[in-house]
Amino acid sequence: MFVAITKNKYLSKKDIMHYLAIESHIDYLIVRTPMTSDELVNWINLLVQYHFPKKKIIIHENIDVLMRCELTAIHFKALNNQDLFIKQRFPHIQVSKSTHTSDAIAEAERRNLDFVLFSHIFETNSKPNCLPRTANEIEAALQYSIPVVALGGINHRTMSDLPSGFKGIAGISLFEKNSVPFLERLKEVWKSYV
Repeated sequence: MFVAITKNKYLSKKDIMHYLAIESHIDYLIVRTPMTSDELVNWINLLVQYHFPKKKIIIHENIDVLMRCELTAIHFKALNNQDLFIKQRFPHIQVSKSTHTSDAIAEAERRNLDFVLFSHIFETNSKPNCLPRTANEIEAALQYSIPVVALGGINHRTMSDLPSGFKGIAGISLFEKNSVPFLERLKEVWKSYV
């Protein structure tokens, strides 16, 4: 599973063109942005008009946009507990969550969430003062049946160091800054990983 995450910025038509170009190389796009609900609805509707599959769009925490755009997936921050409400009230909605501990993964599994992001695996420029997860933390995180997707510092150099057991990789710059040929090569590396 390859999960692209938008940069936390105001998204433009240029971003739409980029995600359209890489769409066949990703399974999901988490739309995480400071835009208002109205702006997000307009951007997502334009993305879909350009034939980006709606089933690949995961809205980040915005239930209003989830409903107005008739999306089928939502992602929550680690400390946001609305995931339980959404999963109970709308069982057809795919719900995922960010996690940083094995206890949080266990709770996500108890809540029947669809998958979790676990971060951060390697050193990353976006978290310069945070140490990556230890080997013991990663091993504990991978003991559950819920799919665990690796996030943080993943690139073509670190992929070979990724501990086995992850069901996918996620990233912001990994999918934002790289070309289609790079993502094709990354998919080949991933196939040898799983």
